[in-house]
Amino acid sequence: MISLPLLLAAVDARAEPTSTLNGMWQLLGACTQSIGGPAASVGSEVTLLFSIKRDGSLQGKPRITHSKLVGDEETQRAFVSEVLTSVARCFPLPITDGLGGAVAGRPLRVRVVNRPKEEGV
Repeated sequence: MISLPLLLAAVDARAEPTSTLNGMWQLLGACTQSIGGPAASVGSEVTLLFSIKRDGSLQGKPRITHSKLVGDEETQRAFVSEVLTSVARCFPLPITDGLGGAVAGRPLRVRVVNRPKEEGV
């Protein structure tokens, strides 16, 4: 399994398709690091397991393999919903056919954490 470090640089959506795993994780990181959720869910985290197709589109639905949810039941549902909706918007990833062939169908994991907003941001 491949894990995602979330401290990745943003990638221009109009950039050429990436041909490297590092580039693919940068695309996913840029897409997922802006996911938030209700203020009461700060500290919540979810790990998703998913696969992509050769063309960079999502294969099936992501599955939650780990969660640590903060807040009341409604807040927790809102956070999980925000994560699933936002992650779905990340696809299809702009990847080359060669990279697509290398990662297609393989299990990938991404961890999304709702961190407190920094002052002045």
